[in-house]
Amino acid sequence: MFAEFLKNLIQPNPQRLSSVDARLALGALLVRVARADGHYEPAEVTKIETVLSDRYTLSQSDATELRIRAEHLEEEAPDTVRFTRAIKDAVPYEDRESVIESLWSVVLADGARDHDEDTLLRLVANLLGVNDRDSALARQRVEAKAK
Repeated sequence: MFAEFLKNLIQPNPQRLSSVDARLALGALLVRVARADGHYEPAEVTKIETVLSDRYTLSQSDATELRIRAEHLEEEAPDTVRFTRAIKDAVPYEDRESVIESLWSVVLADGARDHDEDTLLRLVANLLGVNDRDSALARQRVEAKAK
């Protein structure tokens, strides 16, 4: 189902993703971060749909459909680095910090920070070119909104 999409990501120099594929790649990365601790909680599912809906102005049903497709892609995808590279190529630098905020919102959706999620998010932020300080500030903004 996602063979062509994955083939593009696996290439040493993949083509720039279309906006639809960039949405799918971000959704899959959100799912991957949510699953990093070995638990995929309903609160994380809801947060992923909210992020996708808000970021791309999708209806609830479209956000759910995108999340389901992203879950399937995440299961089939080889590694996080290729997702991140695709997103980095598709998202302008100035918007990548908001991607990190979205990822932190998913990590924190279940009310707990997990070492595996923190480690993955640190890697992803680095690969997106967002430094640890800016990632921490993004996390603090998400935590402040949750209060």
